Amino acid sequence: MAASPASKSVTLAADLPLDSGQSLAGVEIAYEAYGELNAERSNAVLVCHALTGDQYAASDHPITGKPGWWERMVGPGKPIDTDRFHVICANVIGSCMGSTGPASLAPDGAPYAMRFPVITIRDMVRAQMAMLDQLGIEQLHTVIGGSMGGMQALSLAANFPERAARVLVIAATARHSAQNIAFHEVGRQAIMADPNWKDGDYYGGASPDNGLAVARMAAHITYLSEEGLTEKFGRRLQNRESKSFGFDADFQVESYLRYQGSGFTQRFDANSYLYITRAMDYFDLAEERGGLLADAFAGTKARFCLVSFDSDWLYPTAESRHIVHALNAAGAPVSFVELSAPFGHDSFLLEVPALDRVIKGFLE
Repeated sequence: MAASPASKSVTLAADLPLDSGQSLAGVEIAYEAYGELNAERSNAVLVCHALTGDQYAASDHPITGKPGWWERMVGPGKPIDTDRFHVICANVIGSCMGSTGPASLAPDGAPYAMRFPVITIRDMVRAQMAMLDQLGIEQLHTVIGGSMGGMQALSLAANFPERAARVLVIAATARHSAQNIAFHEVGRQAIMADPNWKDGDYYGGASPDNGLAVARMAAHITYLSEEGLTEKFGRRLQNRESKSFGFDADFQVESYLRYQGSGFTQRFDANSYLYITRAMDYFDLAEERGGLLADAFAGTKARFCLVSFDSDWLYPTAESRHIVHALNAAGAPVSFVELSAPFGHDSFLLEVPALDRVIKGFLE
């Protein structure tokens, strides 16, 4: 993986306590910001990224050169309008785009690698709240996120209820299911089976790119829908008129997955993938409150909006409805919509005009 690029950053003034009982000193949080913070400091919107995302929501990625992952959503005149809002997107701890993670240097001057403590979604949010404290932002106008970003938004609402007036959760869940955990474990085992992984101590040498690419390929399938795959690829062959009777990428869908896996290794760290997927697997908001999800939102003053997609089988609509029922039980104001889109879980990143309207309306 290429070196992490320069970005805006905050060094947390105090040690960061973790759910594991450990703590991290000198934590760096890399972030990007768009739009101006008003004099009242009341127009800040925190955008939380997904597993393989980063802080470059609306600016070109410095490694790949590709547009920001939510550039269609964040910007002047767009649904998250930077003419009105000060939009902040921070790289989560444990990641590899400037925030403290396994590739960062430990106090002894060597990379943490697998000495990095296991983290949780709540730890990620705790770090972001400390970042906002240092930026002088007491309350957010809105916290918004899709997928793992939605988990962060829920965790913020539950653990820091005074910090956000609005909470927008897209294609997310209040806990990872056994199936979700199973898919992640396949990816982790692919990485750890790569000879170049070397128990995580590969920095300065060859990276476990083959294992990471397979992990990405397996995960990417879960982000798509059967309808979308069939429409885009079907059983069409890749640059050939007949089957090769070998194990090259005969089918277009095979070539696509290999491309996705190979490109991913250029911008992501394998150890970060292990840590972040583990954080997602540990996520269970009800468990944090003795088993009752409604208790996570008791006394909240925030307004909520939940969005799901009918083709998302990774975090299906039933997961969002479960959260909505808990919010209703807690007496929280909540709206919910299931949108129709053929793209599966990745719909929140793609061209779904109805989502634009929902986000714009909720922020107003």
